[in-house]
Amino acid sequence: MTERTSQDGALLRDLAFSYRLYSPADSTDECLFLLHGSGVDETTLVPLAREIAPHAVLIAVRGRIVQEDGFRWFARITPTRFEQASIRTETEAFAGFVADAAARHHLDLSRTMFLGYSNGANLVSSLMLLRPGLVERAALLRPMPVLDDVPATDLSKVRALIIAGAADLTYAPFAPALVTLLSQHGAEIDARIVASGHEFGSADAAIVRQWLTAPATVAQD
Repeated sequence: MTERTSQDGALLRDLAFSYRLYSPADSTDECLFLLHGSGVDETTLVPLAREIAPHAVLIAVRGRIVQEDGFRWFARITPTRFEQASIRTETEAFAGFVADAAARHHLDLSRTMFLGYSNGANLVSSLMLLRPGLVERAALLRPMPVLDDVPATDLSKVRALIIAGAADLTYAPFAPALVTLLSQHGAEIDARIVASGHEFGSADAAIVRQWLTAPATVAQD
């Protein structure tokens, strides 16, 4: 494995987004980019990610939009309506960050998964649709569609897991629309429902862990 010299878990500000890099002593070349939900920070998904992939390198990233005492990924108008210009600006900036982080820390993007929760999951889905080719595997927890105008994107190389909460009354009703949207663009989607609200937990970790080890479906001509 290529040596990584950054202090493990320290907040780094050397790229466009602040982030923390966690590289276990017995790490593999697997990597997870972690995108947190609204109003918190980059540390909140680290325990879940360690439960999912204990030997993976973690890049825990902080959204740049300030919300109360925490952060988010793009500006919102209401809990289910979002500033379209903000989505596109921050998605473009994050795409550049991913490329820069991969170069700086010698990450193999072909062995990378993006784990997003709520607002972070919505940034990941926007990244798929606006910057095709960058994301090949993604686990989206409690997501919804956020783009008003979606380009004609080819997602045939994308595998995505979408997990909604059965008791998540605000956001779960939007999950089927995201499944349909990504599927229509060619992505291979595994959609699940867990017995929870908007919060995440060990049930999500178990599903993501199993999904990561499952073989991809081979398309039939």
